[in-house]
Amino acid sequence: MPPHPSLVSPLTIGTHTLPNRLFVAPMAGVTDRPFRMLCKSLGAGYAVSEMVTSRKDLWHSLKTSRRANHAGESAPISVQIAGTDAAMMAEAAAYNIDRGAQIIDINMGCPAKKVCNKWAGSALMQDEPLALEIIEAVVAACAPHGVPVTLKMRTGWSLHNKNAERIARAAESAGIAMLTVHGRTREQGYKGQAEYDTIAAVKAAVRVPVVANGDISTPEKALAVMRHTGADAVMIGRAAQGQPWIFGDIAHFAEHGRHRARPLTLEVRRWLLDHLHDHHGLYGEFAGVRTARKHIGWAVRALPGGEAFRAHMNTLDQVDEQTRAVSDFFEQLSLQHPRLPAHAPQQDPTDAPEGERALCVAN
Repeated sequence: MPPHPSLVSPLTIGTHTLPNRLFVAPMAGVTDRPFRMLCKSLGAGYAVSEMVTSRKDLWHSLKTSRRANHAGESAPISVQIAGTDAAMMAEAAAYNIDRGAQIIDINMGCPAKKVCNKWAGSALMQDEPLALEIIEAVVAACAPHGVPVTLKMRTGWSLHNKNAERIARAAESAGIAMLTVHGRTREQGYKGQAEYDTIAAVKAAVRVPVVANGDISTPEKALAVMRHTGADAVMIGRAAQGQPWIFGDIAHFAEHGRHRARPLTLEVRRWLLDHLHDHHGLYGEFAGVRTARKHIGWAVRALPGGEAFRAHMNTLDQVDEQTRAVSDFFEQLSLQHPRLPAHAPQQDPTDAPEGERALCVAN
């Protein structure tokens, strides 16, 4: 496949210039600050936070306070908000701006029943007047601060109700600065295959940047989706789990038309240990060790001895034990494999650990 250098060219959102067009998708329980920083350090040009609720009574919870912690994160800091009430969503935008958000993203893409049963996430696509009311309120709240507002949505609620193009036009008129479209309906959840014709139609219908999302797991697929849709950028979710260097892989392929070498095994060890250090620092020992298990599991599951190590690692409950075990595993692996062996195909989204699939793992 010939190169596609536009993927590694800058893109502007409001007053922010992104270094490339390779984005990290917001994923609950995954794209916390340490993971976003890791992906950015390995080639991602932009990352959106886990969704923050618009419910004011939950803002002081430990979960929300962690999600609103952006200490040390490189700009621009993008925070996704979710809710069903326009005034509450506007207030949530202001709350997050006060805590460092430089871009606000509205969640109309999450298909999880926990979210959709409250008519948030992709359920809002069923109520276009309410969706537009929320967009207008959030844009109005962000405008005095010079903060652009973006929108992430699906192709529609169901196969027979694909209204992404209509919502995109209304959102652009209301002041949305960028649109991301996941190539599935809410009805599909994460099943079946993403389709990109609707994303192409949205791109043709608006002038603001459009981002393509869904099933982008290889450099070849990233370039093919860009060419098919005419999108301005691609957003990657599950494929970054366990291999956050995929952004650098795609950038190299887009620029040179060929794959780069697999990463050195000891480099991967260093990246993972740095990530664990940041992760443990954010969550503390008890929660940090346990929530880090999924990241470690994704990194090792397709490697020689990975499943046995994963089972052992899940019995460890102290930071130093977990860190030492990861370090030793990759050091031993490097003796036989100086470069990391190729991963198996990505996990099925229904195989998400620790109940995360109920919270928009691949939003």
